[in-house]
This record gives sequence, C-alpha cells and structure tokens, in this order.
Amino acid sequence: MSWLPWVYVAALVVMSVYGLNMLLMTALSAGLWLAARRRPLTRPRAARDWPTVLVQLPLYNERYVVERLIDAAAAMDYPPDRLHIQVLDDSTDDTAALARARVAYHRARGLTITYQHRQRRSDYKAGALAAGLLAAESELVAIFDADFVPGCDFLRRTVPVVQADPRLALVQTRWEHLNADYDMLTRAEALALDAYFGGEQFVRSRLGLLMNFNGSGGVWRRAAIEDAGGWQGDTLAEDLDLSYRAQLRGWRLVYLPGVTAPAELPTSITAFKRQQFRWAKGSFQVLRKLGGQLLAAPISPVRKLEGLLHLTGYLPHALMVVTLVLSLPVVLLFHGQTAMHWSVLGAAGFGPILLGVVAQAGLRRDWPRRVIYYPALILVGIGLALTSAHAAWQAFFGPASEFLRTPKTPPGPGASAYAMPLDWTTWGESFLAFYALVTGMLALELAPALAPMAFIYVLGFGATAALGFWQSDHLRQRKAARQTAR
Repeated sequence: MSWLPWVYVAALVVMSVYGLNMLLMTALSAGLWLAARRRPLTRPRAARDWPTVLVQLPLYNERYVVERLIDAAAAMDYPPDRLHIQVLDDSTDDTAALARARVAYHRARGLTITYQHRQRRSDYKAGALAAGLLAAESELVAIFDADFVPGCDFLRRTVPVVQADPRLALVQTRWEHLNADYDMLTRAEALALDAYFGGEQFVRSRLGLLMNFNGSGGVWRRAAIEDAGGWQGDTLAEDLDLSYRAQLRGWRLVYLPGVTAPAELPTSITAFKRQQFRWAKGSFQVLRKLGGQLLAAPISPVRKLEGLLHLTGYLPHALMVVTLVLSLPVVLLFHGQTAMHWSVLGAAGFGPILLGVVAQAGLRRDWPRRVIYYPALILVGIGLALTSAHAAWQAFFGPASEFLRTPKTPPGPGASAYAMPLDWTTWGESFLAFYALVTGMLALELAPALAPMAFIYVLGFGATAALGFWQSDHLRQRKAARQTAR
C-alpha cells in the first residue's frame, strides 16, 4: 500500500494547479473589469449592407418551450429579406405539431421560416445543424437552443461585430437566466454560469486565449464552420469540438459580455446532473480527439496550457472523489501523515469562489445580494463530483452514449412529462456522504487536519442526495394528485 499516499498526493497537487489557475483568472478578471469601467466599450457601427443570416433552432421533444422560442426568433429586428429562420426538429412527441403550427403562422405573416423534421437523430444536435446548413444558404448562422429567448435586437448587436473582422469565426454572448430566483438550486446554477461567463470566458476572450462556443446564443461565420470541417457528432460537446477545430485553423472567437441571451435553468437536480454529465463527458471526448493537435499547434505555450486546463476543467471534480475514497485508508494506515494533505490546498481552494465573486461584481450591481447564496453553490458543486467522475470514466473507458437533452419545466404546478426518476448517482452520493462522515469522525482522533474537509464533503454529497430524494418524492406526489384529479 506504499503507493496509496502518492496517488493521494498527486490528486491533491493536480487539484491545486486548477485552483491556482482560478486565482490567476480572478486577478485577470478583476483587472479587466476595472479597465472596462474606466474605458467603456463602444458599440460597432451598424452594417451598411446587412449579411444574410440563418437562425437555426434545434429541437427534440420541447413541448413546453417550443412556441416561445419560435416566437422570439420571429420577433428579431433584422431586414426580412436577409433573414431565414430554420426550425430543426427531431421530436417524437407533440412538439412537432406545435412547431409546425407556429412555423405556418409566421410564414403566413411573410417571414422566411422553414420547418425540417428528421426521422432519425443521427449525430443528434450536430447532425441536425449540419442538415440545416445543407438546406439553406447564408453568410452567418445564429443558433439558439430550445430553452432560450433571444431579444429582438440580438442580431443588430452581434452581426456587425462578426462583419467587422474577416477572421472572426464566432461571436458568443452571455447567458442570462429566466428563472434564477425559482429556488436555491437555480440560484446556485446562476452563480456558476455567471462565474464562467463573467470570469473565465471574459478573460479568455480579452486575452486571446482559446475559448469556446457555448452551444447557444452565438453567431457563426459559415465559412469558418465549413473550413473547420463542419458539425461533427462524434462527441457530446459538438460546440466545444467545432470551436477548437476552428481556432486551430487560425480563426478567432470573441465573447460579448454586454449582449445577453436569456435561457431557462434546470429546476431539478437530476436534470442538472444530466446536463453536467453531458458537458463533462463531451469535454473529455474533445480532449481525446483534439489534444494531440492542440499540443502540436503553432501557438504559444501559454495558450496550449490554458487550452488543456480548459478542456480538462471537470477533472478537479472527479479528483474530489478520488481524494475522498483514499482519505479513509490514509487516515487509518498513515494517520494523515503524507507528503501533502487537504489543508495544503489553502488559498488555491478559494480560487473558484473568488472568481465567482469578482464575476458577480463585474456583471451585476446587486451582487452583494446574490453572493450570499454561494454556500449552496459550493455544496452542489461538491455533490456533482460523482457525476463528473462518472463522465470522465465514460469518456476514456466507456462506450459512446446518447445525447440526452436537459428536460424543461412546464409552466404552472403540474408535473413535467419529461421528469426524470432517481438514478444511481443519488444513491452513490448518499454512500459518499456516509463514507466522508466515517472518515471525518476517525480523522478527529487520528488526523485532525483532514477532518474539516471530510465534513464539508459530508454536507456536499449529503445535500445533493437529499435534494434528489426530496424532489423525487415531490414529483411522485404531484403525479398521484394529477391522476386523482383525472
């Protein structure tokens, strides 16, 4: 067992590297936000000749939001002879009928809007987007997922930015939140997304580091999509995949924090975990696919390093599970006496938290009211570690998996037709919470320095599991009430 403490130490060292990188991102983000406030950005001039734009709306079983999405796209302020809206529907339920009806309504009003339905979901979202490009001509392509509600001025504010730089492949906008105040979980999700968009994405864009399209709320130059090899469905992160292929071909990507694309946040922990699993596994799949090309690319070592840290951003979550599992034998066999233990993370562990606070201060005037919910984000973030560990294992050693969309919430108090049951991760989180509790109790006597982090893990895994059980029971009660009413 002499190898065990060294594996434990190696996991902690890697986690510390990511934490320190978050501290660096925090410092850079703070400086960039201060500079932006001293020198406000000027908006690009309106284009003289507006380019043709194809707005793609990929769908799969979205009965609760499909009409809202199509209506929002139809309301965009853009020259109608330059705009083509394309509904790409792979649905197998009544979403198809709802989408056809809205398309027919807006076509009767004179809009150029088409409906495209596929019988087979080959390559999932990537396949739908690729099929849509084959059916329409355009210079630029805007993409919105089903849970988004783009503003009417979205294209007016983004298209001139793309048009001004012939080597600019993509303009990505900031995701805003339609239901951030729904409950504690959505508040935590909103904080996490704000930390990403107001911190890491902001820094990567401004400093010319490798960044990514986030799958929605962006405008692509069609020539860049085609030059990079088009949409490919061999990963669960087709957006990240195309982004890196385009940048490795010499194209630029830019992020506009001042332009927002409002979207709906998952309201159940099971839906949120499904989303995070897809994002995590997709990121690791892109690393497998493009990691060698990234290392061999003629770009600076700093860009390469930050690109690797970006593609492996979910690794620290997976390593949380590794360190927790190893902590009990470390306590029992070595009394915590290793070359390094949890306490050495120290300031590095605060990197993600500080980055989130700086991002909130940069994005929102009422940031003090929002950051008080950070404890909820910390607990959920720890609780999702098992999901990320599972995603990492699946990406490198598991089979290819289906692209599972994030279920949406119906309006009103009714139960969702897309509601997800409990999965094995909820029971796994319960076990890890108990395991961490045993570790913490033993550490109090044998290795006191390890006890605080063990108890934090108890709270994180325990809270996530408890939320899963509570929401599952609440869903069961709502279904029973609906059946009784019928």
